[in-house]
Amino acid sequence: MEYAKSLERLRKIMDELREQCPWDRKQTIHTLRQQTLEEVYELTESVTNEDWKGIKEELGDLLLHIVFYSKIGAEKGQFTLDEVIEGVCNKLVNRHPHIYGNVKVENEKDVKQNWEKIKQKEGKKSILGGVPPAMPALMKALRLQEKTKQVGFEWENTAQVRDKVDEEIQELYEAVEKNSQKDIEEEMGDVLFALINYARFVKVDPEHALELTNKKFIRRFQLLEDMAGEQGKSLHDMDLWEMDALWNKVKEQEPKN
Repeated sequence: MEYAKSLERLRKIMDELREQCPWDRKQTIHTLRQQTLEEVYELTESVTNEDWKGIKEELGDLLLHIVFYSKIGAEKGQFTLDEVIEGVCNKLVNRHPHIYGNVKVENEKDVKQNWEKIKQKEGKKSILGGVPPAMPALMKALRLQEKTKQVGFEWENTAQVRDKVDEEIQELYEAVEKNSQKDIEEEMGDVLFALINYARFVKVDPEHALELTNKKFIRRFQLLEDMAGEQGKSLHDMDLWEMDALWNKVKEQEPKN
């Protein structure tokens, strides 16, 4: 196969499907939205698992969606796939003056700061303007912190962030003691925001770390269910202490790192 022609082949297939397939003809940018989100989540699952075969497949599915949106955009007279590609090419060249211009940078920090300055010149009113409102809260918190870091709104060291985490946790406990649900919710948000900041300082992706913990919990709990079944027991009929004992056995059976 001549891979250089693969994009044109995909575009041709999309044209044919849009003309001949009842399902494809019916799709709009709104009906595709949820499907696109699902494809992104499937890609992130493959990335988390370092499943390269899955990554390749999911990237293909996302590329299909890009071509699909572009086809609809062309039908509406809004934009074409070529304009989408040219637009991102122009953006990359414009935002990398240290590669395509005369700007000098020393490190990654300089690159990010230049990127934000260029976006401001392009019309962004706030440095936070590029953070999508619909982004999941955990990811949004991380992006907000990364954005404000570019203008120096940042703690100096990890110890300061750790102290902030401790401070926010104490305020949460105090709110719980006062039994104020509104304050508890607010302080819980502050704790999570501070923990995400701490994760960033110790170079951990909090979304990835939490997903690994989710996977570990699922794996352990399902093993607990299996172990209970082997003993002829149902979790519904067991008390917490019995389940905790099985949980500890599950943990003991896991290979040590």
